[in-house]
Amino acid sequence: MFNMMKTAVLMAAITALFMALGSWLGGRSGMMMALLLALGMNFFSYWFSDKLVLRMYNAREVDETSAPQFYAMVRDLAQRASLPMPRVYLIDEDAPNAFATGRNPAHAAVAATTGILRVLSASELRGVMAHELAHVRHRDILISTVSATMAGAISMLANFAMLFGGRDSEGRSHNPLVGLLVMLLAPLAASLIQMAISRSREFEADRGGAELSGDPQGLASALQKIHAYSRATPLMTAERNPATAQMMIVNPLLGGGLKTLFSTHPSVEERVDRLLAMTTMPGAARRA
Repeated sequence: MFNMMKTAVLMAAITALFMALGSWLGGRSGMMMALLLALGMNFFSYWFSDKLVLRMYNAREVDETSAPQFYAMVRDLAQRASLPMPRVYLIDEDAPNAFATGRNPAHAAVAATTGILRVLSASELRGVMAHELAHVRHRDILISTVSATMAGAISMLANFAMLFGGRDSEGRSHNPLVGLLVMLLAPLAASLIQMAISRSREFEADRGGAELSGDPQGLASALQKIHAYSRATPLMTAERNPATAQMMIVNPLLGGGLKTLFSTHPSVEERVDRLLAMTTMPGAARRA
């Protein structure tokens, strides 16, 4: 519940920042233009982002004939979660990882690398796919798409501010120094908010996935394995397209120190600690 409230507050904050920047650029008309820009970008992302990312990763769709055990596992978890059966994809990469995509539960897809099928045990893999279906159930794909699109639009508006400056509702130019600060700070604030939204949704998906699979320890073990393998085996497609890293169950891009402020994922250690704490809570890991 706390993470859901936190997400709502953060989404309100990034929306307010976007509208304020639009207003700073051109008063009421600038705010309306900014809103129309955001709606257009979100419409495109909502309808086409899943197709783009699956094509980007050269994902191949599988079924109960081509990947019977994996497909059956996803089908069982989807039934337990009362979700429509998602499309199931495999990605031919050695690095273990997985993600969910799609604009809503009726048009969802889950994808896993062939590496994750080799590295994880059945219970660990079940925990991972339960985590991804928790994202689908919570509509996190829509939330992350909107927040990322808004952050990108804010950066675009900040660039406009650098080129053309800002004007108030009466057409008067703003102080150039203020414009420089807006250009630098608005994208930074938007990125921090977007990353905070992503981290809060990961915690919620961990909790939902542990409850769905009935095995918090299996998911915790999977996170540790994926994190360890990611340090030695990079996910090449994510390296070439870092914007997609936020979709993965574990961030495939290494970083530490100040970079953790901009991380799309909480630390694996904290996620594992929270999952293991669930094993001591009566009924917390009960099967859905």
